Amino acid sequence: MGLVSLLFLFPLLALPSFSGADISAKVGICYGQLGNNLPTPSKSAELIHGLKAKRVKIYDANPKILKALGNSDVQVSVMVPNEIIPNISSDQALADRWVETNVVPFYGETKIRYLLVGNEILSNPPNATWFQLVPAMRKIRRSVKKFGLRKIKVGTPLAMDMLEASYPPSSGAFRSDLTDSVFKPLLQFLDQTNSFFFFDVYPYFAWAAQPTVISLDYSLLEPTNITVKDPGSGLTYTNLLDQMIDAVIFAMKKVGYPDLRLFIAETGWPNGGDVDQIGASIYNSATYNRNVVKKFTAKTGTPARPGVVIPTLIFALYNENQKPGPGTERHFGVLYPNGTNIYEIDLSGETPESEFPPLPKPTTNQPYKGKVWCVVAPAANLTAVGDALSYACGQGNRTCNPIQPGGACYKPNTLIRHASYAFSSYWAQFRSLGGTCYFNGLAVQTTDDPSYGACKYPSITL
Repeated sequence: MGLVSLLFLFPLLALPSFSGADISAKVGICYGQLGNNLPTPSKSAELIHGLKAKRVKIYDANPKILKALGNSDVQVSVMVPNEIIPNISSDQALADRWVETNVVPFYGETKIRYLLVGNEILSNPPNATWFQLVPAMRKIRRSVKKFGLRKIKVGTPLAMDMLEASYPPSSGAFRSDLTDSVFKPLLQFLDQTNSFFFFDVYPYFAWAAQPTVISLDYSLLEPTNITVKDPGSGLTYTNLLDQMIDAVIFAMKKVGYPDLRLFIAETGWPNGGDVDQIGASIYNSATYNRNVVKKFTAKTGTPARPGVVIPTLIFALYNENQKPGPGTERHFGVLYPNGTNIYEIDLSGETPESEFPPLPKPTTNQPYKGKVWCVVAPAANLTAVGDALSYACGQGNRTCNPIQPGGACYKPNTLIRHASYAFSSYWAQFRSLGGTCYFNGLAVQTTDDPSYGACKYPSITL
């Protein structure tokens, strides 16, 4: 999932008419595996069917998952890992071996329909892989043809930071540093192979960056009386997702590919997060994802492409406890790791909203104001906590002086107490420089002051 660069720019050209009759309007799910407590592939396949998903994306080519998804009508997207793109880009034999090993054995029973080369490659810091992406896609495409995998389309999912400008949507433009070297050859390849432009789009990140500027209901696709008119195109918008999608459409127009089919490879809204993260709640997640299902199964398209079918995947199947980064990253699932629903959702769009049970009221729609501390997470591995304590104290600046012998927080002399102090102290000092309360999953934020007696834990104030 990529953070959104929301700069919304480009004059309207004649809009083509689109027909999505040959593409299924069914919504699917992204099956991430970055958790140490997730159900087996066979159980996960049952749960995917239970959600009535007709598409699923995995982030590798896990043979157990591909086998579990066999003999069903679920269309599957598999992924070539980022790290082998450079080698594949210059080695057709390697591309052939990868496809022969990871795709060919499953293609008959499992409906593998999309082969995605890498994941959000252009969101990584500048590196040579950017320019090896399209050559690698060409090699994979040749392999697909060689093995007679006629129904597979080759693509690559990009995050919204591929855009240099995105507001208003008509000014949508790809990053100028990569337009000629990456985007033009990429779009040419997709056009020549009749594939899709895959992209990940998250109104949540755009809204969370400007919650006082952008309406929450507008971002959640809720009915509102808010309309935004694009002065460049004359088109009128009633939700943020349409704006973001159309910015991509106008960017494609600008480089000469106005008719490429779109595929939303990821969208979603977090069901939870850290104390300092706004709007992450079960209520908002359910509301957004249900509205996404309603929108795309109804084939409404967008203002720039009315009535067009846009295949869409919701992120994600599970809350994944090993995803790095802010707390929201570990809270995008529609299911808990034990397989139970975080909230009810029917990806077919056939269940009326009125049949779902009530949702818990959101409590995070306004920023939290007050003090926050960083402490050791429940059930954290103590050996790893010890290493993290050493790291936090090793950053200098007297971070851990109070937990040294004779210090105000030395007693009780326990690992958990000392580490919690060190984590809070580190976060308070280095948050403005990018330091986080995470420590590889060993730490959590809390609004409960862990101080005691003369021992005062450092905090941040929101």
